[in-house]
Amino acid sequence: MSDRTGVLVREASKRTFTVVPARHLWRWVSGAAIGAVVLLLLVSAVTNPRFGWDKVARYFRDVAIVNGIGITLFLTVVCMAVGVALGVVVAVMQLSANPVARASASAYVTIFRGTPVLVQLLFWFNLSALYPEITFGLPGVSLDANQLITPLTAAILGLGLNEGAYMSEIVRAGIQSVDQGQTEAAGALGMPRLLTLARVVLPQAMRVIIPPTGNEFIGMLKTTSLVSVLAVPDLLYSSQIIYSKNLQVIPLLIVASIWYIIVTTVFTVGQGYLERRFSRGASRSAPPSPMERLRKIFRVHAPLSTGKGRAS
Repeated sequence: MSDRTGVLVREASKRTFTVVPARHLWRWVSGAAIGAVVLLLLVSAVTNPRFGWDKVARYFRDVAIVNGIGITLFLTVVCMAVGVALGVVVAVMQLSANPVARASASAYVTIFRGTPVLVQLLFWFNLSALYPEITFGLPGVSLDANQLITPLTAAILGLGLNEGAYMSEIVRAGIQSVDQGQTEAAGALGMPRLLTLARVVLPQAMRVIIPPTGNEFIGMLKTTSLVSVLAVPDLLYSSQIIYSKNLQVIPLLIVASIWYIIVTTVFTVGQGYLERRFSRGASRSAPPSPMERLRKIFRVHAPLSTGKGRAS
């Protein structure tokens, strides 16, 4: 009898079983209620002629709108590059043993995190009121501030310097998340501090830095809409120029919103794959990809195996 039981156990261990998740009635009820509200909102939006969906379709691929998207993406990439570069430098200064460097970095972060972005943009745009000529303290150098600080330059300075303050806190948290023993081991091998930072600390800190940096990138994409006050022809300003002529305010704002959602969604998907790339080898599991989330929604049977080495 015991032999037969052992045979049955071995046969069962070779099989792959599935588990059918329990049905939760109130989840379906609440889901149906939320779906009904969403459906009513969609029907209201589609059937309301004041939304002007025909005009939305007409201006969706307008030349000015497309050019505005290009300016928005350019500002996002350039300002994030400036912010990341400044963030690394300021984060290293904050962790430095030099008290002057630490104080300077703290002052920078306090000023640029403590004032609104819009105020900083207007400040840089009106810099010529303080310094009509920019010399950089060098003899023989005299630059006209009105020609040097264009609206686009003021936008890059305002957004880039502001982002650098936030990125410095993200990078500092990432560096501090790496075990101190890693730095000590690199020092024992004779590696200089900068080389240790570049080769040992930062690669391990990327798991902590990447997720909030992705959020900052997406936030930067939407924050670029503030440069419309400087007459920089980004996506929002291009929409404003069009509806100031034809008075179709709502349709043009819908066009800008749809484009912001499209670009943000693309970057969000890219951020998810980038997080999976840098989370490999970590103790925690990598975040699921969009396709994995979609398959999980429509999956009825969850796999369960009793064999050794098989995933549960």
